[in-house]
Amino acid sequence: VDNRVRGRMFRRSLVGLTNHVYKAPPIFSPRSNRALPTGFSSGHRLFNTTSMAEERYLTPKAQPVFLLDAKKAFVGLTATEKKYAHYISQASWHGSLICLHQTSPESPPVFSILQTLFSSASVDELRQASGVDADSFNDLLQYAAAFYGNLGNYLSFGDTKFVPRIAADKFLQVLQSAPAAEPAKTEMVTLFKEYQERIYSLAPGVLSLGLESDGISTYYSDNITRADIARVRGFMQARNISAYNTRLFRQSDGVFELRIASADAKPAETFVHDGASITVTYGDHATYIKRVADNLHQAMQLAANDNQAKMLHKYVDHFRGGSIDDHMDSQRYWIKDIGPVVECNIGFIESYRDPEGERGEFEGFVAVVNKEMSAKFAHLVANAERFIPRLPWSAEFEKDKFLRPDFTSLEVLSFASSGVPAGINIPNYDVIRQSEGFKNVSLGNVIAAKSKDPADFIRDEDQKLFNDLDIQSFEVQVGIHELLGHGTGKLFQQSATGELNFPPELVNPITGTKINSFYKPGETWDSKFQAYASTMEECRAESVGLFLSVDKELLEVFGHSGTEAEDIIYVNWLSMCQKGVKALEVYTPATAKWGQAHQQARYVILRVLLEAGEGLVTIQKDAANNNALVVLDRSKIVSVGLPAIGKFLHRLQVYKSTADVDNGIKWYSEYATVTDEFLALREIVMARKKPRRVFVQPHTFIDGNGEVQYMDFDATPEGVIRSFVTRFGTTF
Repeated sequence: VDNRVRGRMFRRSLVGLTNHVYKAPPIFSPRSNRALPTGFSSGHRLFNTTSMAEERYLTPKAQPVFLLDAKKAFVGLTATEKKYAHYISQASWHGSLICLHQTSPESPPVFSILQTLFSSASVDELRQASGVDADSFNDLLQYAAAFYGNLGNYLSFGDTKFVPRIAADKFLQVLQSAPAAEPAKTEMVTLFKEYQERIYSLAPGVLSLGLESDGISTYYSDNITRADIARVRGFMQARNISAYNTRLFRQSDGVFELRIASADAKPAETFVHDGASITVTYGDHATYIKRVADNLHQAMQLAANDNQAKMLHKYVDHFRGGSIDDHMDSQRYWIKDIGPVVECNIGFIESYRDPEGERGEFEGFVAVVNKEMSAKFAHLVANAERFIPRLPWSAEFEKDKFLRPDFTSLEVLSFASSGVPAGINIPNYDVIRQSEGFKNVSLGNVIAAKSKDPADFIRDEDQKLFNDLDIQSFEVQVGIHELLGHGTGKLFQQSATGELNFPPELVNPITGTKINSFYKPGETWDSKFQAYASTMEECRAESVGLFLSVDKELLEVFGHSGTEAEDIIYVNWLSMCQKGVKALEVYTPATAKWGQAHQQARYVILRVLLEAGEGLVTIQKDAANNNALVVLDRSKIVSVGLPAIGKFLHRLQVYKSTADVDNGIKWYSEYATVTDEFLALREIVMARKKPRRVFVQPHTFIDGNGEVQYMDFDATPEGVIRSFVTRFGTTF
């Protein structure tokens, strides 16, 4: 892998309908010329017929599309607030294209192909011109909607690849029949021919995101090893370089390039560490990041207060210069901006999709506060210090002071990343979370986007109650999860001067001996627990949600009491068990890998509750209907379930607090193991798997009068496509 290979890759300009020339960064060169497995050719799938294994990776024939409706909330903003929201939305969407480059080598070309195709004519005009059958054209629309919804060709929830159901020759026919202008049409067709093998490949090494033989990751060059990453990690820790906005490439044995995302280029610096030569370069994703910084600079002029202005100033500094210290400062101002009408956050935030759990995926969001629901969360925050002592660990393992965060319910205007969560607790920087604070947000219009179909793995007698209270119970779970889950628990740390932030005589309740492990200077939860950090933390937060959801006083905060409160408890616990079963969708037996942190966490919790015994939870298999049903004895939630989850949660917190990596991962892995019994259950789960929802999001623009306008789209695959064509056109 060398610069000559890089130069060959993706050097043609795409969709040149304007003066802007799109060129993919050379990141994909180490991977994109890699030979595909024997038996694969001509863009056809490895399977001669559609087997059950292949079907899993084909884009669904139909998938639910939900509109993120924020119109009422947006209309209520002032003209200044609308323009502020618009510019941050623009920054977020421009930055979101980085996700394509963080997913797979073929994702940027596919995006270009789709944008060129659907910008050339309406969907109906393309359908008529294509000459392909109706089913095949619909398959193409479904693929495009799934691709746009995940900002790449790997599911954001599960990290598994999906390929077009439309045959490659028919896909090509649609492209060749499109009324696109030249030279864009030729470029589009040429790109498809060049990348069709990658687009359609179902070779074992590309079925999921991962490292080495486990999958692919464009956070790293194809030739990287975990040993290489560990070697460079030592260098980064020694020089206090955060991994969040970086990617790592091995040029040759012992020679590495560490790329830092920034709009501005800087002179490269080469260092020698542990016998390795490491060159640090700036300017990764520069094209996109410059637009992010420029739009944030526009928003800065519209800030509602001094904290917002300083936050945006630091954002701009971070994106232009690449310093994580600047981003950390932006988050310090962000957590001080209490109760804004328009809420936002942006950056390289979550490390779920990095196989090593350190490098952040780009995300940006802007939303409008829902004052009615936010009042409930504010009440929860105000009473948090009453509930925290009820958690199952001693005071020494809790933060010295609970820093009351801002906790709001938001109507999302834009969430620009590979996926849209239901709730957020950030920043992720331990140094800020532990001693300065954090914020929680619940995304109300995301939570409300729910199918009305009967729930899988739920008994008939539970269906009505489950569907009636699923959203309300989930709001409770999300609220506790974000505030009292992610927001609690202490990390035992040693300062640079050798001081400990815990009593040196403190006894480890697991071992019965004095605590002898902790976080040393420069070490964080992510850097210590690496690939396990995300799932263990999500499991901790989910467990806190279960544990405290039985607290009647806490439920009253959300307006639930009496019989309704009892039903909320039951549905919440039942939902967690059901999600633990459904989690098997994202487990890959061939590699024994989990594809999603939250789902792995829910499976672990299901194992804990099954282990509790006494008939608390049982899974009844219905062989005749190839089904399974989760049965929860609601009379035993408090007597059996609560002690079991409390014991588990206590141990998990101790391992986290004490940085006990080896014992913590070994213990957690035992629960996360998918036994033969659960592999058999997985077959049922996979046979009943339903397509995940796709969101279509609104678009804002400034009209000829300088006013910001709001634009909605239909909740259909065509609506998803139109939203991206409107948002980006061919000038990206």
